[in-house]
Amino acid sequence: TGFIVSADGVVVTNNHVIDAADAIAVHLPPGPHYQAQVVGRDAATDIAVLRVHARTPLPFVNMGDSDTARVGDLVLAIGNPFGLGGSLSVGVVSARNRNLDAGRYDDFIQTDAAINRGNSGGPLFNMSGDVIGVNTAIVSPTGGSVGVGFATPTSIVAPVVTQILRYGEIRRGWLGVRLANVDDDAAQRAGYNGDAGAVITRITPGGPAATAGLRAGDIVLRFGEKDVPDSRALTRMAGDAQVGATVPIVVMRGGHRLTISTTIQRLAE
Repeated sequence: TGFIVSADGVVVTNNHVIDAADAIAVHLPPGPHYQAQVVGRDAATDIAVLRVHARTPLPFVNMGDSDTARVGDLVLAIGNPFGLGGSLSVGVVSARNRNLDAGRYDDFIQTDAAINRGNSGGPLFNMSGDVIGVNTAIVSPTGGSVGVGFATPTSIVAPVVTQILRYGEIRRGWLGVRLANVDDDAAQRAGYNGDAGAVITRITPGGPAATAGLRAGDIVLRFGEKDVPDSRALTRMAGDAQVGATVPIVVMRGGHRLTISTTIQRLAE
């Protein structure tokens, strides 16, 4: 499954849907077929962007703000389960910010809307008709839907699509650190009495963090204008940061809050 996000034929789907394809055809039931070109793909978030060329503007859906979704909100999943095109299922947002250990940018919306094989790449709609996620994965002992499905939120998808359309690839930021969540030992060493933030466990020599003066043992509390709740969040923030930008990073070190300006470099995937 995929969905069109602009009248000029930009299509969003999962990378694993088209990864092994020699040729891609887009079918708009009950209408025409189009040959599609791959604009770019991102294996880290499992997102691919295609383009089809039509003689007239195509209908499209709007990307919504997944950050407004709350647990309990009604959602709709539309896709092609088992080849049954145009199937719709209804459910709720079961959880937010799920980590499936599928990659370093995991931040899934969990839903109990029925999602099966063939739904991958399809849209997850809120009740305003805006896409808030891309249906990506299920957890199932049987291979069929058991009400535990996962969608990549548009907060991750939209920046990936924008970069692919602009550059044909992803240009992620790189901080040059290894991270862990805050535990009692790390908090005690840094003189910190909280539990939010991310602990720097290792600095890459010659990397942006090393050049800026960050140290192993620092607890990062704020990255730019955003608070850092945990290490996964900081990984995403650094990846989303503009390459070449100078970002103020607030850390706790020896019981003192320090602000250290760091110039973000490009991550070599």
